[in-house]
Amino acid sequence: MYEPPSSDRSGEDARLAGRPVVAAWGMGVDSTAMIIEWISRRLPLSVVLTADTGTEREETYAFAPIFRRWLDRHHIPHHVVRYVPRRFKHWPPYFSLLENCLTNATLPSISFGRHSCSQKWKIQPQDQWVSEWKPAQAVWARGDKVVKLIGYDSSPADSRRYAHREGHVSALYDYLYPLRQWGWDRQACIDRIRKEGLPVPIKSACWLCAAQKTTELETLPPWCLRLVVLVEARAAPRLRTVEGLWRSSTRARPGSMTQFIRQRGLLSPDEIDAIVSGAPADLIDFQRVAAEHPLAERPMMRDWIDRFNEGVEQLAA
Repeated sequence: MYEPPSSDRSGEDARLAGRPVVAAWGMGVDSTAMIIEWISRRLPLSVVLTADTGTEREETYAFAPIFRRWLDRHHIPHHVVRYVPRRFKHWPPYFSLLENCLTNATLPSISFGRHSCSQKWKIQPQDQWVSEWKPAQAVWARGDKVVKLIGYDSSPADSRRYAHREGHVSALYDYLYPLRQWGWDRQACIDRIRKEGLPVPIKSACWLCAAQKTTELETLPPWCLRLVVLVEARAAPRLRTVEGLWRSSTRARPGSMTQFIRQRGLLSPDEIDAIVSGAPADLIDFQRVAAEHPLAERPMMRDWIDRFNEGVEQLAA
């Protein structure tokens, strides 16, 4: 349960004195509660950064402006950062995790048992922004570090995530985990957000993520489900060790999200078959033609996705 903050901040203030403090806001419960409580304790906060993969759920994107207005009321600067690829020698430019997967005919790294998605799409864009930020450059120039707040709570799941990072040393950052220092679990975070009078956000997660539960997949809107089918169909010829986005089958579900969508009737069989049989080939044709244009004139992957969405909407109707 949420407990009021202690009035003794001297130790924390001493650690933070004269150093810029950056909060990583993932748009979910933990990081939201962390920022609310941190500010309520009158601890310094220089800026809030949000890394947008382009594939968050609709509910998350709906909550984001609500909390940004809260930050504005508390006079906290905040910025959205994104991973920006640099080289597009042979491909139409892409700017989201979805577009990356479709361009390279692959799945998110977590589907292969790796965890580089967060590094590429979340941590790297935030670090890039900070590297160009004058307060950070100044503190590094004098041999000190930027303080970065990370919202891992004290629940068993986040304890495992924390254990993976524990002992991580950076020449540029000191990492703080306030929720763990306060002993807060997820319910305490929910209670704190409600106490502030804000709606409680859903778990922030990419709708392509292998960590997604079946119940979460079932609540996705049709346009997301169609793109899930497309991503698996596009990657299928290159898959050797995994069945699909969920990697491998369990008693509860298949390894392929497309198979689950078909089994549960979340999309019609005809719609699924049309996407699988036609869309990947059309995408390959688009990439080939796009590559013939100079980069400055080249259509983007987003252009093809928009065309795909329009086409399947008409088919579904």
